[in-house]
Amino acid sequence: MRWLLGIGIALGVLAAFTYVGAGRSEQAFPPMGEFLHIDGLRLHFKAAGSGPPIVLIHGASTSLRDFLPSIFEPLRERHRVIAVDRPGHGYSDRPAGAWPDPAEQARLIRELLLELGVERPLLVGHSWSGSVVLAYLLAYPQEAAGGILLAGGSHPWKEGVAWYNDLAGVPVIGELFARTIAYPFGLLALDGAVSQVFGPNAVPLAYQEQTGLRLSLRPEAFLANAEDVRLLSGFLERQSRRYSDISRPLLLLTGSADDIVPAWNHAERLVKQVDAVELVELEATGHALHHARPERVVGLIEAFAARLERDLINPL
Repeated sequence: MRWLLGIGIALGVLAAFTYVGAGRSEQAFPPMGEFLHIDGLRLHFKAAGSGPPIVLIHGASTSLRDFLPSIFEPLRERHRVIAVDRPGHGYSDRPAGAWPDPAEQARLIRELLLELGVERPLLVGHSWSGSVVLAYLLAYPQEAAGGILLAGGSHPWKEGVAWYNDLAGVPVIGELFARTIAYPFGLLALDGAVSQVFGPNAVPLAYQEQTGLRLSLRPEAFLANAEDVRLLSGFLERQSRRYSDISRPLLLLTGSADDIVPAWNHAERLVKQVDAVELVELEATGHALHHARPERVVGLIEAFAARLERDLINPL
């Protein structure tokens, strides 16, 4: 019985540490944008600039803050830029019930853009959110100018996911894990995880502070992210069969050293399925290409956006 009491006390201490730590993370990294209510959900976004609209959709384990020290500010000089917290991430609510898959997240983002009066946006998705951009183009082809995938996920994979994402999906145990162990141990693992994502490139100074990465360790955000990562491959197995239906132009930016979302399993397969597609590989670049090569990425995005504008004004 004593060992049970000891476990209970330990879990209580970890739960208290998580509760306090999550609150302090929110104090340190409060919302930076605005909120709109969509289908009863509060979605958080940041908008700035004027000109042809560009929508930035973040990847896994982060929030819209990921774009702020990288490509948001340069792009706003010539564009109306809207960065969105995906449902359950950052400060956007997560729908209750069934998993909000990339198609549902694309729908909610579309509703947000309609409320903002955004017409024919260029959609830019990093990593996990490549799936959202592709879902958007499949569902609303006449409402988007085109799409850009920054190391974007597009196809299923065979290797599975990290153990903690699987554990988070186990009834009761997953919830307990997220509310006790995930936050403190996540803090210890952040440096290594970030280095792996950036490799072989150096991690920018103050990256974690600038992007508020600790927000992803809050219990609700951790569970949402784990669900997204755990279920994505199965969703892409189905969605990838329809990519030949994509009619809007696509630009795929990949890093030659990216082993998180390797081009051979994603971008290179997508190129074979879509007609209007361009693939650009950035040499000696890992998965966080918009941080490692921000000037190059901004230049490619702006050039692609300019071509889309010319095609709109002077269609064939």
